Amino acid sequence: MEEKIKNSEKTTYETFTQEEYMEMKRDLLKPLEKIGLWGKVWIGFLVTVCLLGVYAYYIQETKSKYVTVSLRDYTMWGVYISNFVFFVALSLIGVLMSAVLKLTNFEWYRPLSRIAEVIAVGAIMLAGVSIVAAMGRPERLWHLVVYGRIQSPIVWDIIVILTYVTTSLILLFIPMIPSMATLKNHLTGKPKWQMKMYELLSFGWEGTEAQWKSLKRSIKILTIMVIPLGVAIHTVTAWLFATTLRAEWDSTNFGAYFVSGAFLLGVAGMVVAIFVIRKAYNLEKYLTEMHFDKLGMALVMMSFIYIYFNINEYLVPAYKMSGLHANHLLNLFVGDEALFYWMVVLFGMVIPATLPLIPKLRKPLPLTVIAVGVVIAAWFKRYLIVIPGLAHPYLPIQDVPESWRHYTPSLIEMTIVAATFAATLLIVTLFSRFFPIISVWEVAEGKLEGKDEIINYK
Repeated sequence: MEEKIKNSEKTTYETFTQEEYMEMKRDLLKPLEKIGLWGKVWIGFLVTVCLLGVYAYYIQETKSKYVTVSLRDYTMWGVYISNFVFFVALSLIGVLMSAVLKLTNFEWYRPLSRIAEVIAVGAIMLAGVSIVAAMGRPERLWHLVVYGRIQSPIVWDIIVILTYVTTSLILLFIPMIPSMATLKNHLTGKPKWQMKMYELLSFGWEGTEAQWKSLKRSIKILTIMVIPLGVAIHTVTAWLFATTLRAEWDSTNFGAYFVSGAFLLGVAGMVVAIFVIRKAYNLEKYLTEMHFDKLGMALVMMSFIYIYFNINEYLVPAYKMSGLHANHLLNLFVGDEALFYWMVVLFGMVIPATLPLIPKLRKPLPLTVIAVGVVIAAWFKRYLIVIPGLAHPYLPIQDVPESWRHYTPSLIEMTIVAATFAATLLIVTLFSRFFPIISVWEVAEGKLEGKDEIINYK
């Protein structure tokens, strides 16, 4: 029995039969069956980097003044806060790729939504870890909750981060409940604890009409909630800078500037993620060239929006060239940071705004190369926001050594930063080995007029 495709987008499917559904389920659950040699090597590598980061953090906490020599009164935040801002920006990938596309009825979001949500959860969790790494007394973290003052933007940030983490975890988990029932009924040869986990997390899902109605209503409510939360978390992060007395950060444009950059990073991060996942798990049939084409066009749009806010951010102080603003801009445009700055402009804005306009460059490989450049440039962009801004205080410290005015991250700091990236990748990797990285029922729903087949297939 054939069903018409619900999806309004053109796809390679004209009909969707029971046999095709079963084949799709086998394809999407295949990564869960076993971990190959290269998969084990990859996981081992990520775990090793994470352990090195833990050891580096131990050294930092026991011998901090000897191993983080560049973190002084001038650059007290350093690379950790650059990393924090990067991961907060990356966490908006869930808002853009899942929530916005879902609410605007772009059906091609379906294979991407769970990937985006997992990355978002991993990114925001590691953003929190980056904050802890930057703290000199991590055992006092609870003081923010007990003694925090609501007038402080740091407290605002803690509130929105915790709220966003909670909402993102729930938004990730709720659509997975039908998948838990599928895993419980489909997978074989797995340890008893794993099958018991699927049974418990399915919460007795039977696929009744009432359960589906409740599930869809919950997803819609959470989807609506997560959009303002996602925008708020990066806006408040921008306010941490804008409310601090530094020349580069003295801007009312910072909120929109940060959010637009986060959406650009989100699209680029999604391109890289689906390229790796489709190759690693042979999911070319579900993560198609159409998805890369759509993401390529989104990359162009987000690049132009980000370029607009960059022009706003730099044109006004550059036109006046007064005081510390002039020193800061000259440092970026022609000074010590000029190479980094113009490379970020080229790879993080100009190239993604122009090259994907060529249809051939919206194919998987060339678009992924462009996206990798955007992701790297995005990290250095956050570095250029944090470090030069700290180096130009309104009240400079008198009679300090020249070395205090320059910051170079130590090996310990970079090891901890590398560990945060490894931990994010490890979260995504382990998730894909225990749960379907592409939602079976959501993809099937996009191809069926009704849910009867989804409910009845075990």
